[in-house]
Amino acid sequence: MARLVKIAIAGEGGQGVQAIGDVLAEAGNAAGKEALYIPNFGVEQRGGVSIAFVQISEEQIGSPKFASGDIVIALSERAVARTKQYVTKDTLFVYDSSLITADTSNGDGKASGVELPREAKQIIAIPATEVAKQELIPRVFNMIVLGATIRAAGIIDMQTIRGALEHKLGKKFVENPKLRELNYQALDRGVELVEKALQEGR
Repeated sequence: MARLVKIAIAGEGGQGVQAIGDVLAEAGNAAGKEALYIPNFGVEQRGGVSIAFVQISEEQIGSPKFASGDIVIALSERAVARTKQYVTKDTLFVYDSSLITADTSNGDGKASGVELPREAKQIIAIPATEVAKQELIPRVFNMIVLGATIRAAGIIDMQTIRGALEHKLGKKFVENPKLRELNYQALDRGVELVEKALQEGR
């Protein structure tokens, strides 16, 4: 059976959501797979949520749109609400716990945060923003998210992702080699965060 991974990543304008989708699609193509990336900018510049829809498959992709995602990633509280429609019992839901406070009320009517999609197969919290600020630099936050997506999807290897990054950011990397190192470190940290969460069964 051919492997098809459907990914939806959502966040506020300026969080680099579309850059993540773009790099994922380029890496998928570079790996010899079918890859499709559809940006949905919505009205994020006027306060809406930006979503990147990505599909990566070992065979031809039948439709540019999908009703549910295998992986759904939310990078803001509004993004949680915006992406719930794509979550099913087969979805791995990942959210940035630095920016999103999950509702821990257990349905008793005293909500203390955002209600996460309870029907998801698994929910993973990663403190992407906090890690970027404390360990690296804030601007590589989206590379942590990209690394997390790579690990969650399991369909593209790190070498291919790095190659796609070199293609997209090679000129900036040449001008500032430290930026290359920071981006690669951020990728690795994203992988580690999801790996740890999966091992702990969160």
